[in-house]
Amino acid sequence: MPLTDTTIRNIKPSSTPLKKYDSGGLFLLVTTAGQKWWRFKYRFAGKEKLLAPGVYPKSG
Repeated sequence: MPLTDTTIRNIKPSSTPLKKYDSGGLFLLVTTAGQKWWRFKYRFAGKEKLLAPGVYPKSG
């Protein structure tokens, strides 16, 4: 199920970091402090890579 704005806003921080997956390697990392970071996991030349496109909600 794709992540919606309402779903993301209702995610509460816990004692361990949470990963909420969207699709195609995109996920939202929720830290213990409540920060929400977009991450994109993919493979290149057989090795796993991780991109950090930004934060949620986008500021500016």
